Amino acid sequence: MDTDAVLVIGLVLIWLGIPSFFSAYASRRSPLAAALMFALGAGCLVWAVMAHPGGYAFYDVPDVFFRVIARLL
Repeated sequence: MDTDAVLVIGLVLIWLGIPSFFSAYASRRSPLAAALMFALGAGCLVWAVMAHPGGYAFYDVPDVFFRVIARLL
């Protein structure tokens, strides 16, 4: 799998984990799904940054995100 796609998947998982965490916290449930999303997202981010030659800079992330979405469309 392409490291750009893995980076985007990791960002989306972390982004979806935030409302899941607050929803579980508000209803006094265990935030297990949110923790799993955070862990998988962080793992994807770390793998993508380490596997990409030269790594990613912070200002490259929007370009990578839209390039992956454009590939899907």
